[in-house]
Amino acid sequence: MLTVRKIHPAVYSPISDLITYRALPTRSIEYVDPFLFLNHHGPQVYEPNNNGLPFGPHPHRGMETVTFILDGDIAHRDSSGHESVINAGGVQWMTAGSGLIHAEVSSDQFMEEGGKLEILQLWLNLPASLKMTKPFYKGLQKEAIPSLRLDDGKVIVNLVAGDWDGHQAAFDSHIGIQLNTIYFQPGGTVTLMVPNDHNIFFYVIKGRLNANGTVINALHLAEFDHDSSELVVTAAEDSILLFGHAKPLNEPVVSQGPFVMNTQQQIMEAYDDYRKGKFGSWH
Repeated sequence: MLTVRKIHPAVYSPISDLITYRALPTRSIEYVDPFLFLNHHGPQVYEPNNNGLPFGPHPHRGMETVTFILDGDIAHRDSSGHESVINAGGVQWMTAGSGLIHAEVSSDQFMEEGGKLEILQLWLNLPASLKMTKPFYKGLQKEAIPSLRLDDGKVIVNLVAGDWDGHQAAFDSHIGIQLNTIYFQPGGTVTLMVPNDHNIFFYVIKGRLNANGTVINALHLAEFDHDSSELVVTAAEDSILLFGHAKPLNEPVVSQGPFVMNTQQQIMEAYDDYRKGKFGSWH
């Protein structure tokens, strides 16, 4: 049975009026290769005539973002020409690759009417060989994301990336990442099998879970040893888990602002290319 090595609390780090907990990086853990960064926004309720999400146009290079909309919505736009509004239950996958500019704000309707908001954004590293790959974006509504009902319906697994017992997920990962959101009713149990050479990403969004005998509460990230492949997770109450696993890249990680590269020189080149307009234009 996989052993929990350490449990890391997410750090309260609000952005303007947006409630935010940062699970990666924190003082106790830098990253879980290749999972680099996680911000958990909300849960909160916005009043009518609000300003919405504050993430206006900004660049990225060398990594991918996966955005989970639990409540509310996100209006996405980028310099490659993609535009969408993804609602509650939907997921966005963006490969920054060689570089693009994007904005993630609330829809006009949300800003006018207000409502519940809870969103998570996860950054995934790209290997050196794919740092400069062509940018990509795909946004899917809840209905387009496959799900499985397990344990007599007490566990619902959303198949975001990878495959689950032969069931293909909604998104393809460049590096074979498995990624799921798992919803538990009280007493719901699921057995997760993870290759021994993979790192596990295990963040409790809501509720309280027991993982191989260790209790992990909401807003905590669990770090695991590589001593087995079986992970049995049981919910003590209504709970939501963001779960993933992947083989580590084992490459140097140099991150600065919105760029994640392998060397400081590449970071300087990213800033220079951005200033020269090589990330596309923003109108």
